[in-house]
Amino acid sequence: MADDVPKGSAPETSESLKAFGEVLKAFRKRAGLTQEQFAPKVGYSVPMVASIEQGRRVPSKEFVEKAEEVLDAFGVIRAAAKHLTRKAGLAKWFEEWAELEPQAVTLYTFEPRLAPGLLQTPAYARTLFEKQLPAMSDDKIETNLVARLERTSILTERPETIYSFVIEEYALRRQVADLDVMYEQIDHILALGERRNIDIQIMPHARGHHAGLDGPMRLLETEKNTWYAYSEGQGTGQLTSEAKEVSILQQRYARMRAQALSVEATAGLLREIRGAL
Repeated sequence: MADDVPKGSAPETSESLKAFGEVLKAFRKRAGLTQEQFAPKVGYSVPMVASIEQGRRVPSKEFVEKAEEVLDAFGVIRAAAKHLTRKAGLAKWFEEWAELEPQAVTLYTFEPRLAPGLLQTPAYARTLFEKQLPAMSDDKIETNLVARLERTSILTERPETIYSFVIEEYALRRQVADLDVMYEQIDHILALGERRNIDIQIMPHARGHHAGLDGPMRLLETEKNTWYAYSEGQGTGQLTSEAKEVSILQQRYARMRAQALSVEATAGLLREIRGAL
């Protein structure tokens, strides 16, 4: 039921992901490699390798192939990857992007509608799921909440990743939940904004026209220095790595960062919004 998952509880992982992690760990140890030695050989960070071995992250196809090659695993790692099941709670059209997020060394988000998913508190996210149409069962709400909490964990697990968020002012003024939930949400955003690697900027009402009027967007750069862009509408999402399309969105995002309030001014406006609720 709704109270079975306490706020901030750790997300669960699927058995197939745990099994894959154990297989990977066994072959890594067989090769006599520590995580610190193995990570650069496959071109990924130590935290990413650790997360995959713990069954907390879905390995990319590139990771699987590289691990198979480096560990000379007789095809076992590749075979184990075929039986991976994706974690529940994510829309099918969002799964590919969710797999890329933990690999990001740079991640940009523009959100004009609500507090961005990565910044949401459990209570704020729960309210959105409870009010969503079509209506969700209690079990579905809990599944979605666990998936959302797992995604937000990258903000603290990857302190060297650069995160930037540009949020429309009205998205934070809109009272989508009870006042105590809204207070907590704004306090949470303020706290995250104090981290060295997280920049949060508000696009103020007074700006009028700005470069993001075509809708929400996300951009990320992987550890392989490949850029991806993602945009979505109601029930749809589009992921691309096509250089021209990514470049256009990068230009727009750069302009938005210049048009939005500074990080310091944003913190001041967030406190003002909190007081006005």
